[in-house]
Amino acid sequence: MVDERKIWAKVIGVVTFVLLEIAALSMLKHAGSLQDIWVTKASHRVMAWAWGGFDSIGHYFSLKTENENLAEENAMLAEALRRSQDRVRTAMENGMLTDSTLVFSGFDHIPASIVKISRNKQHNYFILNKGYEDGVQPQSGVITSSGIVGIIDAVDKHYAYGLSFMNTGISISARLGNEGAVGPLTWDGVSMDGAVLSEIPLQYKYAPGDTVWTSGYSSLFPPDIPLGIAGSSRVVNGAVNEIEVDLFQNFTALRYVTVVSNSGREEILYLENLENQNEED
Repeated sequence: MVDERKIWAKVIGVVTFVLLEIAALSMLKHAGSLQDIWVTKASHRVMAWAWGGFDSIGHYFSLKTENENLAEENAMLAEALRRSQDRVRTAMENGMLTDSTLVFSGFDHIPASIVKISRNKQHNYFILNKGYEDGVQPQSGVITSSGIVGIIDAVDKHYAYGLSFMNTGISISARLGNEGAVGPLTWDGVSMDGAVLSEIPLQYKYAPGDTVWTSGYSSLFPPDIPLGIAGSSRVVNGAVNEIEVDLFQNFTALRYVTVVSNSGREEILYLENLENQNEED
């Protein structure tokens, strides 16, 4: 006969241990800002690892839809590549560009799949099936051909935890039109396809329907990624425009993404820190 008292004693022991661990982590998290950051990053890595194991069944039943989306995305990428090649060819024919002036974008691209994503919070997140062994690093951008998905926050061996653009704590440097004004683009906090472009000077004239692009002023994302369409605007503090943006990215049907990592980001950050130190001196 199994001694039920011994079994219950073991269960109580395990529960007590778990509760003590949670209490210890809570105390550590509130002990200071450094500990808070450490615990948060660790919890993000654990979430990425845990959710990575529950992905296969749902993936199998959604293969047909995902293949259709992939075919559509490949067509869009092929068209974008053709347009880029045409622009380069025209520039070279006009003597505006030579082989010696062609440069790489400076970004590494890593394909990945989303294994979990939240959509109904104010601080939404996602988890990818690629980690540091695949070359993914914290503070890398995550994009698709339809726009920006978010930013990598914590990385484990085979998984990565990212902050979604549908997060009130994230802003992206965006440009209005081909050569227009630049301002921060943030999620509107309500809809899955709505954003707000802020700090646009009143003297800059635009037309609803203009495309909003990444500006290239950030070390996280390449320039000229199409983000959405500009809509109505309102004047803020009598000085700048705040423009509504209808995003291209569909967060309700999102699976395959690309992680972009700026190969020169460390040098950029070094120069920025050096400039900040000079200003303080």
